Amino acid sequence: MKYDVVIVGGGAAGSVLASRLAENANTSVLLLEAGTDYPDPANLPDEIKFGNTSYAESPDSEHNWALRGIITEEQGEIHVAQGKVIGGGSSINGQAMQRGLPEDFDSWSAMGNDEWSYDKILPFFRKCERDLDIKDDFHGTDGPMPVRRRQSGPLSDIQKAFHAACMDAGYGVVEDTNGANPSGVGVWPSNNLDGWRMSAAITHLNPMRHRLNLTVRGGVFVRKVLIKDLKAVGVEVESGGEVFNVEADRVVLSAGALKSPHLLMLSGIGPSDQLQQFGIPLVHELPGVGQNLFNHLSAQITFKVKDGMTLTADADAARFCLHYTSAGSSEVNDMLLRTTPMVDERPERVPGLRTKFLNGEVPPDRVARISCTLGLPDGSGYVKLASADPAVQPAFNYRYLQHPNDIRRVREGVRMAISFLESNAYKDVADYRLHPTDDILADDAALDLYIRQTVGTARHVSGTCKMGPDSDPMAVVDQYCSVKGVEGLSVVDASVMPRIPRSGGAHATVLMIGERAVEWIAPA
Repeated sequence: MKYDVVIVGGGAAGSVLASRLAENANTSVLLLEAGTDYPDPANLPDEIKFGNTSYAESPDSEHNWALRGIITEEQGEIHVAQGKVIGGGSSINGQAMQRGLPEDFDSWSAMGNDEWSYDKILPFFRKCERDLDIKDDFHGTDGPMPVRRRQSGPLSDIQKAFHAACMDAGYGVVEDTNGANPSGVGVWPSNNLDGWRMSAAITHLNPMRHRLNLTVRGGVFVRKVLIKDLKAVGVEVESGGEVFNVEADRVVLSAGALKSPHLLMLSGIGPSDQLQQFGIPLVHELPGVGQNLFNHLSAQITFKVKDGMTLTADADAARFCLHYTSAGSSEVNDMLLRTTPMVDERPERVPGLRTKFLNGEVPPDRVARISCTLGLPDGSGYVKLASADPAVQPAFNYRYLQHPNDIRRVREGVRMAISFLESNAYKDVADYRLHPTDDILADDAALDLYIRQTVGTARHVSGTCKMGPDSDPMAVVDQYCSVKGVEGLSVVDASVMPRIPRSGGAHATVLMIGERAVEWIAPA
């Protein structure tokens, strides 16, 4: 059978796109997912279903790709979890529904992508969501994805202290971090509903599974895109030990910012030198494939909490975040601070998945941290081929903190976090600081090294198939998500972001990208 649209990757963007395209009964859609498909929510494993566990991110879980990549040269290769299950990253993530900020999308527009200005993408954020707290022109009320701000439960002592420190430092309270002006300290929005992790598979895909024009297949590994005369005509897949071809009028890569550029290169689209190195015939040269890799990083300070103080909170208690502008920055709200326990509120959290445990000799359940996130990095990394074998993961390096403006801002953010810790707001909560030590703080070079050795990472990989006008030689897709120079081939996922959202989150923006691209992918 030949499909109108084949979508590679059943993650956040792929699930949204498949569900929306299937609304037209005349469009046949095939969604392919390398991981397991769970069509019945009753059969979802607990690690996918419940938001209080991060086990699905661990190297031992079958529900992520368990990739290895470099974040800094000092740390070398680390485990990088990317969802390998229906719903993708939205099935294993921390359920943050923080949108990109208005300035992010206006900057995308200024780069030559006028279809992505804030006023044009706002309707697609609204279409995606069902905001349970706020009803106004900035929020949707009848979309599939629930959004709530957990704040009914009693606050933990460390969250109270953090909020007070932000106020004492002169920062205001923001009631809506997804609104027009998110500056200040506010509650992080979430798509956790009654303990469930509300993935795009649950919210968008499942209600459409009864459609006869939508076919979802799990356990299907896509090896490459089939291209004839610079037109995508299908994909080569492996399933049940058999390799065969699937025909389509349009192929859409929604495999994420590591796998989508990998598939392009395996298909002969990308930097010619890399393809030549591994003997892959060049179909179309696009030097930007795999470049422009962005991801959020977090540096941390840790402190011992005084006896009697609470670190973890009620499941419905607020978790605060501070959006602020770094000193001398031309970009507003380019940085974030937040506080968390060393042993997270999620009781089944797997230690050390994203940040190192810097607790010294103190039991981890008596240690908390303030994390500094670089929301809008200037430096970027890359994804490169490691083999012509599709089963071999690509090589990738985030190249964290190699740009001087990045390390400067994080260094200043760490010092700002320490000033919070030393303020009156923490005097009854914090016993003493564990890391970084006074000796390290006294020297910029030592502090920079400490940050590089201990920095943690998010799973917000993006930018590796960035959109842009023809005047941008490193653009991979146009602003309509079509791969340049190849007919019938699109990328719809975090890969197309020309720059990562400064908000510190990516999930909500990826959902919006899926919603936004529907009109350009749908058959005429």
